[in-house]
Amino acid sequence: MDFELDDDQIAYIDTARQFAAKALAPRAAEWDAEAIFPKDVLREAGDLGFMALYTPESVGGMGLSRLDASLIFEELAGGCTSTAAFMTIHNMALWMIATFGSEALREGICPTLVSGEKLASYCLTEPGAGSDAASLRTTARIDGDDYVLNGQKVFISGAGDTDILVVMARVADGDGPRPGAKGISSFVVPADAEGITYGRKEAKMGWNSQPTRAITFEDVRVPVGNRLGAEGEGFKIAMKGLDGGRINIATTAVGTAQTALETTARYVQERQQFGGPISQFQSVQFKLADMATELVAARQMVRMAAARLDAQHPEATVYCAMAKRFATDVAFAVCNEAVQVHGGYGYIREYPLERHLRDVRVHQILEGTNEIMRVIVSRRVLMEGATEVIR
Repeated sequence: MDFELDDDQIAYIDTARQFAAKALAPRAAEWDAEAIFPKDVLREAGDLGFMALYTPESVGGMGLSRLDASLIFEELAGGCTSTAAFMTIHNMALWMIATFGSEALREGICPTLVSGEKLASYCLTEPGAGSDAASLRTTARIDGDDYVLNGQKVFISGAGDTDILVVMARVADGDGPRPGAKGISSFVVPADAEGITYGRKEAKMGWNSQPTRAITFEDVRVPVGNRLGAEGEGFKIAMKGLDGGRINIATTAVGTAQTALETTARYVQERQQFGGPISQFQSVQFKLADMATELVAARQMVRMAAARLDAQHPEATVYCAMAKRFATDVAFAVCNEAVQVHGGYGYIREYPLERHLRDVRVHQILEGTNEIMRVIVSRRVLMEGATEVIR
């Protein structure tokens, strides 16, 4: 694998780093403390193409590779983890519409999502269907030229403040809801459609610059033309979206950990104890060495997985699961160690370390918990011919 970045990729990184430093980092603490969803900044991000990084150029997107997008998301997360993470979710939902939607759907919805004028949420998780997504119970009953949606989604990023919902639901006909993963279809639903209600904004540990709410669907009518792909392909579409989503979440975790490491490296050279900077202590040096080593390993695993997803490698799903598990665990460990090295200062909000730690913790849970990532990998390792994965 070629680990060198080309000129275009270096330019993407520079642009994203400048945007993160000027538009995100200076206000990240305020957004976190006051739970502000910075729609104005998301529109600025849209002007730079950040809201449609791997959306096809045919609908106005940047058409970049997943690897290119990963480079950009890492830099954005260095400015504000929570805001960058929402950008990745919007990117995923938009990609699903642009890839699996009808021409009318793409032409009617994608342009405003590409620009950031409108925002999208991804609606899969339910009160009784988290890790076992195929057991979801929200139904889409066929009624003439419409589907009628009933059910509830929970932990939906952006809900109540976004404009478009990509919803997974179980199709129901005269015989009742269709069972199993093949009974699930995917729909594009206007967020203000009649029959949709939103729960209270969740009080969260982190990710406070994006709202999280439950959504209830009560006899919500959705035209047949708003279905993504063929009937029964919704679960497959969701899983395809999640392969890239796992790379995105792993990437933003790496970007957060990189910022935490850089902050810590500066701090230990300034902090004086026992007659000198604490950077002179071997115990501190070893912590920094381990943080840096594991972070580099995580970054390379994420980039390898992204490259294999771009190449449509037959084991791409497994590599995405590996990268998501490893990178998010490493990122949390790095941020946690950064707090420890800062001592009491790491625990107070005057310093950004406690926010990094709170924000990155959820990355071990969403887009499939890290336990589920282990299930995906172990199942493949136990299959015949697993050397393709583990060598």
